Amino acid sequence: MKKIIIINGPNLNLLGDREKDIYGEKTLSEIEEISKDRALALNLNLEVYQSNSESEIIELIHKAQNNFDGLIINPAAFTHTSVAILDALRSFKIPKIEIHLSNIYNREDYRKKSITSAGVNGIICGFGYLSYVLAIEALSSLLNR
Repeated sequence: MKKIIIINGPNLNLLGDREKDIYGEKTLSEIEEISKDRALALNLNLEVYQSNSESEIIELIHKAQNNFDGLIINPAAFTHTSVAILDALRSFKIPKIEIHLSNIYNREDYRKKSITSAGVNGIICGFGYLSYVLAIEALSSLLNR
């Protein structure tokens, strides 16, 4: 069974309470359960992490290189600011997908630029919690080519 990791960035632990009109009603725990169910149906072993710390996210990315077959990341606000996360993503070649609950290209100007997306195979955004499901399906396809 292939192993994949989802890394969630800052403030995603507030999902379900935070700006529901933008991020939806589901909590991160609910999204995690939906994601694990989809991964299992695709014969993938999924681990999920969340951190509000840029350095912890970078350490998780480093860990992924030797311990996982694929990576999904929602860098949240670090999407627009973190060259360090971009460099970590670029440091190895497992399949990687960036996701966002909201459509970052339909938001404030400062959110329309994704620095981190230059380090991934593709980006999925704007589908709420389904962005996670779609990323798992895409990663499964990449891993089974």
